[in-house]
Amino acid sequence: MEIIIAATKTCNHRPLLEKIFQDAWLPYKVFYFESHPELMKKYKLKRSPLLIVDEKVEAIGMPEMDQIAELIERNKDISDIRTPKRAKNHMVPISINKNPGLVEVDTTWGSIQPMEAAKGVPTVGELEVFHHKKMNLSIIDARKSDTFEEVSIPGSKNIPYDKIVERMGELDKNHPSIFFCNGPQCPQSSTAIKKLIDAGYPANKILYYRGGMHDWITLGLPVQRA
Repeated sequence: MEIIIAATKTCNHRPLLEKIFQDAWLPYKVFYFESHPELMKKYKLKRSPLLIVDEKVEAIGMPEMDQIAELIERNKDISDIRTPKRAKNHMVPISINKNPGLVEVDTTWGSIQPMEAAKGVPTVGELEVFHHKKMNLSIIDARKSDTFEEVSIPGSKNIPYDKIVERMGELDKNHPSIFFCNGPQCPQSSTAIKKLIDAGYPANKILYYRGGMHDWITLGLPVQRA
């Protein structure tokens, strides 16, 4: 969350608002309109200060205390409200007593990933992955090899995220490749995507399946085993 206090240098309320944010341990930046006239034009400043959160105007003038309380809640690390990690956990859902259709999901590992892996890279779901597979297009399992060897999406190719740049030549140059890993708690595929883009690979040749093995298995879709 990006919090910006936009104000004139002579604004009497700005120091008070900064003190409120400091006491609440809210991270913020101060932009002066004298130094950033583009903000005055963009947000049509009529009063100072202006509270901007993630490029959206939250308050014109001093915000109400309930708005401050909402920002405090929104700034809380989502990991603070998650179930504590188990001592022994598993990343991929596993069958329960070999009973078809029943799996055990561990909710306590990893870190929750954003919906967008990188700017310009679309996030796709199971239908897109399925049709991609039917068209024999590239699906990349970006996990470390030891996890890939357990279970993966049929037809996928394993290129570990830490090897992706050196193996970039193996990717389909004519069609987008779908990247996935263990699921919404796993950063391996989004890391691979960022590494590729930093290396100059075009974002329009990348698709991100955020659901990964977690969603694929819990939706009852077929898997391949080594």
